[in-house]
Formats: sequence, C-alpha cells, structure tokens
Amino acid sequence: MLPDGPGSSLWGNRGLQTSDSPNAVREVEKWLPRLHALVVGPGLGRDDALLRNVQGILEASKARDIPVVIDADGLWLVAQQPALIHGYRKAVLTPNHMEFSRLYDAVLRGPMDSDDSHGSVLRLSQALGNVTVVQKGERDILSNGQQVLVCSQEGSSRRCGGQGDLLSGSLGVLVHWALLAGPEKTNGSSPLLVAAFGACSLTRQCNHQAFQKHGRSTTTSDMIAEVGAAFSKLFET
Repeated sequence: MLPDGPGSSLWGNRGLQTSDSPNAVREVEKWLPRLHALVVGPGLGRDDALLRNVQGILEASKARDIPVVIDADGLWLVAQQPALIHGYRKAVLTPNHMEFSRLYDAVLRGPMDSDDSHGSVLRLSQALGNVTVVQKGERDILSNGQQVLVCSQEGSSRRCGGQGDLLSGSLGVLVHWALLAGPEKTNGSSPLLVAAFGACSLTRQCNHQAFQKHGRSTTTSDMIAEVGAAFSKLFET
C-alpha cells in the first residue's frame, strides 16, 4: 500500500503537494505496479479537484486489478458516483452508520430498514454488484452480497477517533494476504469477506487491550501499540 500518514490518505506525505494538481493521476500511476492493495479515504477531504483525481486513480487501480479499501471521504465519492466501484469485487467499503445510510439512499433510492441491519447490508452489497461492505457499529455487519457475517468480538465502551483508520489500514494488508492464500485456504468463503472479518476482529481486540491499560484516556495511538499482541492472540495461538 502507499504510505498513509495523518491527512495524507491516498497519496502519502510525499504526494501531498500534488494531490489536487492536474498531473496527480499520472504521478500516482507510477506507484501502482508496486502496490498490493490501496486504501482510499482517511483524511482525504472533499475538494472537487482532489476527488476527480481520486476517481482517476481508482479507475487506474481497477484496470490493474488492485484490491481497494474505501473509507471516510472516499465513501462520500462513492455515494456521488456508485458506478465507480459497481461490480468491482476486489473493493471493500467500510462505512459507519451515517456513511452507510448515505450510501444506501444513493444506491437503492430509499432509506434503509433500521430494523433489518443484516438485510440492509446484504441488499447494498448486491446493489453494488457484490462489492464487500462492512458496516461498522456496536457489532460490525459484513456482506459480499451472498453471505452475511457479524463480528461481535469484545472491544470496549470507548470508540476512539481514528479507530476506523486502523481498521481500513489492517484490512488493506489482510485483503492482500487472503487473496494470495485463495479460497482453498479460507474454507471456500470469499477471501475479502474473511479478510474483513479478521480486520474487524483485530481492531476490536486492539481496542479491548488498550482500554484495559488506559481506560477512558485510550487513544488510537494506544490501540496501534497493541497490534502485535492482538494479532498474536487472535491468529497465532
């Protein structure tokens, strides 16, 4: 993935100077052959010129069959232009409740059924051409338009600002690993769905461990410090 620092999102620190310039797409295209996955959205902003460049880079990434994880302001762009990722099955969207509601209304032309969260996530995924959708919340609900999974791994009662960035970043790594392993290593389940469940579990475990140490003062930096131990606990024991 491209380097991703505070506020840098798609382009990383080195690319901030050109992120809204006319040649930004060409500059980023030079990096695409080196990428295993692309995370788009955290810290991005909604400047029109910048979003046009994001659109071009997403198109170029799809042409190279690069998995993409879209969060935050990247989801704002998708809500305006759902065709941008429609049918691209190597895309994962990670909306919170508000972002999900906006996406659902834009794609399905009506409000979601708040009494049927599972069905709503399933229908949105199907309407987007079986793109994997992760609705973040008290429980994370995931669907690829065929299956619905629920991640209720214990976290904490404190949700930190920036926690979604940890989820989308870890998801970018796990998507690459899962695709590399293939369905035979994921018991026939969708590799992207398995990766999404793993990333949700990891984020929640980091949150749980950080809260045990820091309580109400927990920040996302404290969660990041727990990634190694949380990964080991969930996946290596």
